[in-house]
Amino acid sequence: MKYNELKFIKSRLAQATQFAFRSPATVTAMVLAGILTCAPAAAQQVGGIRGKVTTEQTGDSLAGVTVTATSNVLPGARTAITKEDGSYSLPLLIPGRYQLTFTAADGSVRRTEVEVRLEQTSNVDVQLDGSTSDIEVIEIVGSTIVREGNSSLTNSLGATAIESLPIGQNYRDLLKLIPGVQYSENATLGPAAGGSGVDNKYGFDGVDVSLPLFGNLASEPSTHDVLHVSMDRGGAKAVGFNRSGGFAIDTVSKSGTDEYKGSVEYKLQDKSMVSDITGDIPYELDQSWITAGFGGPIIKDALYFYGSYYRPEVDRVNKETAYGPVKSYNSTRDEFFGKLTWAATDDLLFNISQRSSDREVVGASIGTLDSNEGSLGEKAEQDIFTLDGSWLIDGDTSLTFNINSFSLKSSGTPDTILSVNPTIGSSLDLNNLNQMGRFSVPTLRPDTPENAAFNAAAQMLINQYGYIDDSGNRTGGGRVGAYNQFDITEFSRESFEIALDREMELGNAWHNFHIGFKYSELKEELSRVSNGWGTIGFLGGLSTTVPGAFYQATIVGADPSVGSDLNVLESSVKTYNLEINDTITAGDFEYNIGVLISKDVLYGQGLRENPNNLSGFELAPGNKYKMYTMDWDDMIQPRLGVTWRYDGENTVFGNFAVYHPEANSLARAASWDRSTLNRITDVYFDENGDFVEERYRGSSSGKFFADGLKPRRIDEFTIGTTKAMSSQLYLRGHIRHRKGSNFWEDVPNAARLSGTYGNGQVPADIAARGLYIPELADYRSEIGGSSYVIAEVDGGYTKYWEASIEAEWIGERTYVNASYVWSRYTGNFDQDNTTTNNDANTFIGSSFYNDEPGKFSWDNKDGTLSADKPHLLKVFGYYTLDWDANVGAYFLYQSGQAWETWSAEYYGHAPTSAYYAANAYAEKAGSRRTSSHWQVDLNYTQNFAVTDKLNMKFQIDIFNLFDRQTGYNVNPYDYQANYGQARSFYLPRRIQLSVGIDF
Repeated sequence: MKYNELKFIKSRLAQATQFAFRSPATVTAMVLAGILTCAPAAAQQVGGIRGKVTTEQTGDSLAGVTVTATSNVLPGARTAITKEDGSYSLPLLIPGRYQLTFTAADGSVRRTEVEVRLEQTSNVDVQLDGSTSDIEVIEIVGSTIVREGNSSLTNSLGATAIESLPIGQNYRDLLKLIPGVQYSENATLGPAAGGSGVDNKYGFDGVDVSLPLFGNLASEPSTHDVLHVSMDRGGAKAVGFNRSGGFAIDTVSKSGTDEYKGSVEYKLQDKSMVSDITGDIPYELDQSWITAGFGGPIIKDALYFYGSYYRPEVDRVNKETAYGPVKSYNSTRDEFFGKLTWAATDDLLFNISQRSSDREVVGASIGTLDSNEGSLGEKAEQDIFTLDGSWLIDGDTSLTFNINSFSLKSSGTPDTILSVNPTIGSSLDLNNLNQMGRFSVPTLRPDTPENAAFNAAAQMLINQYGYIDDSGNRTGGGRVGAYNQFDITEFSRESFEIALDREMELGNAWHNFHIGFKYSELKEELSRVSNGWGTIGFLGGLSTTVPGAFYQATIVGADPSVGSDLNVLESSVKTYNLEINDTITAGDFEYNIGVLISKDVLYGQGLRENPNNLSGFELAPGNKYKMYTMDWDDMIQPRLGVTWRYDGENTVFGNFAVYHPEANSLARAASWDRSTLNRITDVYFDENGDFVEERYRGSSSGKFFADGLKPRRIDEFTIGTTKAMSSQLYLRGHIRHRKGSNFWEDVPNAARLSGTYGNGQVPADIAARGLYIPELADYRSEIGGSSYVIAEVDGGYTKYWEASIEAEWIGERTYVNASYVWSRYTGNFDQDNTTTNNDANTFIGSSFYNDEPGKFSWDNKDGTLSADKPHLLKVFGYYTLDWDANVGAYFLYQSGQAWETWSAEYYGHAPTSAYYAANAYAEKAGSRRTSSHWQVDLNYTQNFAVTDKLNMKFQIDIFNLFDRQTGYNVNPYDYQANYGQARSFYLPRRIQLSVGIDF
């Protein structure tokens, strides 16, 4: 099985252009947009400037003043004329430093410099003499930042802050800067922010780079090309298509300027720069990063280019696990980026860019308790394409569009490929389990009579396959044998957005009308097959599932009956979003009235419509079918807000917003061909390794949807206030409440029938509702499928309360952001705590939750959710020293992680069954909590000006200065020896050195 089986050649520009016009819904939206007579407003990947011009003597408004904005990041110039009230607006500006020139009719001139940030508006008010014809030039420094992103809780940082703070190289490192969002060192799952970690929205040059179907951040984006970053936490407007139930973050990449500029940088962090890691097993990495970039004008004041190269490399030499030395680990990635910025006219601006990344890994997936044979080879290709443009139709009208695509193709191939070809009915070679698959060596149970036979057999396996502990004894709990399966996966997302804005005066109020349409297609192509017998576990004859079974192998692969030509499972989702928003300014009040309406269509594989069948379908392996539709009338998301500028500048505000998060895994999880192409089979063997029984996992078969489902929903209320203490110090405080409802999960169709689930008794009101799908037996008699169905979690809810205070200081040489947030996150549905490893791409809508006794919403689930952080304090900033150097710092304090005991035995299952214990709460959710965590990160950068255009830069970053390796991710399984112990620790103290040249 080779990675290139899924490779294909695409012309990104041709693909995007065809994509933009192939959808009837797109054409409809463009026609609808054309009905409006348009206007300027916030657009994608831009910021803006606004203000007012008055006379010095009387303060009267000055109309007819020409305001011109120029910058090295913007080809050409932008011009506005002040209105009767003296106001002006310069929208759709590329983030960067701008010079404003104000020219009155009499020739009076003022100039000022102002920083434009992503998704924010800089406010610059100017007074002109208005009484003399002499030209006068006065330099004015400074401006006020007005928080006018796509939400009421918006923050933005520019390139200086990003380069001067101790952040790191990965896109994920930017998340630590978002006020009020928990600090997380997860590699996959996103941090929670008043909702599940899978409901955040991640943007890279306006392209959604969250993993389709799973909602987590794809691992490849980095920060080396990030010029500006914006963060929206709540109070969303119907602008920007924000359906996030958490936070939305976006970045804009570096562009060429009107000067030729370049840079080269090398960063290093070898194992000698990392403190000892908590735990007994050493894990040592040598890391380095090479970055190079160059840009400039192709046509001066019209066409700019920028290109970059990025190469991160990670090595681990002679790593040693519990089983001794294993093969070296190496991960190498080559990333290329190219971008063109073209001002076709003063009113037309286009960006086109392509980012391509290739990564290859050897020696992966070897844990601290794994043998050398369990390593995996990986390859990944990531491509991000975007073509966006803006047209200032007139002084009050603008049109913007964005065509983009994102793809991530990856493969995992075991370094050790087993020769055994498992067939149902054959035996398992117990003398060579390490050559049969990936065998988990058992651990001994308490020394009781009922465990005697189990322990005797387990001890023989430990003697043969266990590792030698520090005392020289053979010990269980490790894994031997080859990696368990081959994987080839391709994720993709293609999107088209168009928006039209118009500003106009109606009566005594100014209206900023916005209408936008977005169409996206999300797709996954998956091919998966086991290596040998896949995973092998020891049951010791105590299994309640198959009495007498001593071993269980779990294999995955295509059902032979579907034929060898069908080996790829395709799942897809099409989303349609229409947003309409009106921002009304009347006196000191601003009203935001908008609505985002969405439609999601899920497509599976393996069925064909047949109206003659009761189910409406017939079996058709390989055929794409429409699985489920969440229609327009089910996803109406109002966005309402009011802001009172009680003294013309400082505010009190309130917002209400509804979100229907987009992330949903059911296109694959409920797909019919999942049971044929990625069929999971549990095979059981006796004490001699002879075949006993096979069982297909019912939850892996295609699933029907219950009637009347309402999409997952987040309701949000926000009230707050802002106060500009000066042009440099800005304060904001708010209280926010979010409530989640309408959670979907797969569940046994008969789960509500009372009296059938031991300790997990069903509440009477829920039991009275009966079967989720009364006709399921008839459906299954026609086309098969699972005994599980997709249904709404009975009584499922989450609640989030947040009180926050934030201060931001922007000085000539100083930037400081300080925030404290008190919050509570409670409920009975914890999407972030549904599997054995809660840092993984797990199904949304088809997890362990709701599967078995102990996992239902009525089984001790009501309580504190795992992401609850009652106290969260962040302070970060930088200071520019007199000797051309910068010092940056980051401080964090946050509460520990909530957890609870999980037990299979509590609900009547075998006490050591990991499957039945997973997510089976034996006590109220969040009954316990880990220790709180704090850390300090530092950065020092020294510049040396060699010539006017050549600068050398040396930098040192120190992460977790005081080496606070606080434990979290506690093992909740009550039967395991390390129950209650942390399985993960915050990363140790690390020093990172870098040297660079700017030219």
